[in-house]
Amino acid sequence: MARNLGAIAGGVMLLAIAGFGAMQWLGGAHAPSALLDPAPTVGGPFALTDEDRGTVTEATWRGRFVLLYFGYRYCPDVCPTELAKMVEAYELLPASAQAQTVLAFATVDPERDDAASLRDYTDLFHPALIGLTGTPAQTDAAARAFRVYHRRVAEGRDADAYLLDHSSFTYLLGPDGRTRQVFPATITAEAMAADVARQIGPALAERRLP
Repeated sequence: MARNLGAIAGGVMLLAIAGFGAMQWLGGAHAPSALLDPAPTVGGPFALTDEDRGTVTEATWRGRFVLLYFGYRYCPDVCPTELAKMVEAYELLPASAQAQTVLAFATVDPERDDAASLRDYTDLFHPALIGLTGTPAQTDAAARAFRVYHRRVAEGRDADAYLLDHSSFTYLLGPDGRTRQVFPATITAEAMAADVARQIGPALAERRLP
């Protein structure tokens, strides 16, 4: 009997450790609107190219908030849905908060998503949405920094006809460039907007101080 109880307790402990590890891997990303602790780190140094072929790094938008999503232009459903949600959340913000927020879409498919094609794609959603690309090494490094999973899962007859499987989270970066929140695909635009506004509010208040 004692041996059975010990086995059960051990199993419960293993499940708890596994669950904690999964949450640590994404910094609590599975919990909608969960604030991130500084550890483990989600995000970090990166160097990508924007639609104007300018270099964008983790320091480019310091002083502003950034809503960042990783995906690719040929994504048939998830990316359009999540980008539309991110744009809707942005439009729900007051003008003062919008002025402090950058919208960014980073590709995980640089072979097909160059600067010009990303501009055409992001403009379909909102003129404020900025597409980011780079070399495969650069986009892979950015994806790793934000713990973005991606891989090819379907190949077509042509070399450039394929689909990618990828994780789907929207990241909110603070004025210091650090990740403040990770939004899962299950969150609504209204909830995302409320959380973004809550994060931006104190920053706006500080700027109004004499």
